[in-house]
Amino acid sequence: MYYQENYSAVCETVIKEIKTTLDSIDPASVERLTQDILAADQVFFVGVGRVMLSLQAMCKRFVHLGIKANYVGAINEPAITEKDLLIVGSGSGESLFPLGIARKARACAPGCKIVHIGSNPNSSMKEVADYIVRIPVRTKLYLEDEVESCQIMTSLFDQSLLLLGDVIAKMIVEERQLDMKSLWRYHANLE
Repeated sequence: MYYQENYSAVCETVIKEIKTTLDSIDPASVERLTQDILAADQVFFVGVGRVMLSLQAMCKRFVHLGIKANYVGAINEPAITEKDLLIVGSGSGESLFPLGIARKARACAPGCKIVHIGSNPNSSMKEVADYIVRIPVRTKLYLEDEVESCQIMTSLFDQSLLLLGDVIAKMIVEERQLDMKSLWRYHANLE
């Protein structure tokens, strides 16, 4: 009975947290990120764990818009070049693998753009990334200005990252006046 009685209230709490978080993201940083996505020859994504799952969903959605998008570690991952964009997802900005990949990208293609989507604006990623799109949610760092969450660990970051990708995709469709029906040509058809 507990789950039946509390389901609606918990859903409402989670949705409220997501709305508060998405409203707290600086629209100017979203504008800059979107322009960099559209200007890049290719867009690469890197993260770990649930963050990587959210980034993979974002990557797939951008492919549906005709954007050349890849995630680091995919079997068909191409080389990064000076014309490309690397999007690094890490709430703390200290996760070893994403930070290492960002440094490697900077060494391999010094002119590529690197954007950190995270919560900690003063992380080690600051030294490598061109800028941050901050999702200021509760992380393991417990910074003073983080959005509080009753959810497990960094769930709110993972959810907000996923939805940010879908929001950006929708804005690209609207701004470019893309025909939604025609986008199906980019969808997988071997299913």
